[in-house]
Amino acid sequence: MNANTPQPQWLDAQEQDVWREYLRASRLLESALDHDLQAHGLQLTEYEILSMLSEQPQRRLRMSVIADLVVQSRSRLTHTAGRLESRGWVRREACEGDRRGVELVLTDTGFAEIVRMAPTHVASVRANVLDHLSREDLLALGRAMALISSGILSTGVCDEVRATEEEPA
Repeated sequence: MNANTPQPQWLDAQEQDVWREYLRASRLLESALDHDLQAHGLQLTEYEILSMLSEQPQRRLRMSVIADLVVQSRSRLTHTAGRLESRGWVRREACEGDRRGVELVLTDTGFAEIVRMAPTHVASVRANVLDHLSREDLLALGRAMALISSGILSTGVCDEVRATEEEPA
């Protein structure tokens, strides 16, 4: 290493412990939530999309907006939407007022499915997250994750990563 090269600011023991615990817990949590939805033949990312659509006034969102919300490349979201579409749970439609854009629309069948699956997911969130935290810890976690999200988004690095994922190989 060159003498002029800045040295990394290494993590201290506490920071390293917290970082490793975060990595382990986040992977375990995603695995547990995914596992509980498998009884419905669904992945967490698919559930998240259906849930977001169900909360919209007309049960529709522009696909580019969904991709940003679920942190997926547009091409990956297109594949996920295709799986949901083949089940009859969503359909793709041109955006009203902007025919270049595409919206994902939750069908009545898809809405019925999300209503049926929601109790499983909520129970899983409670068992795997909420039951382990005090209200104070939960709110602190929410604040911390919001700070992390906004910090990362402000750098634009995720935009670069998603753009790279979308480039043809």
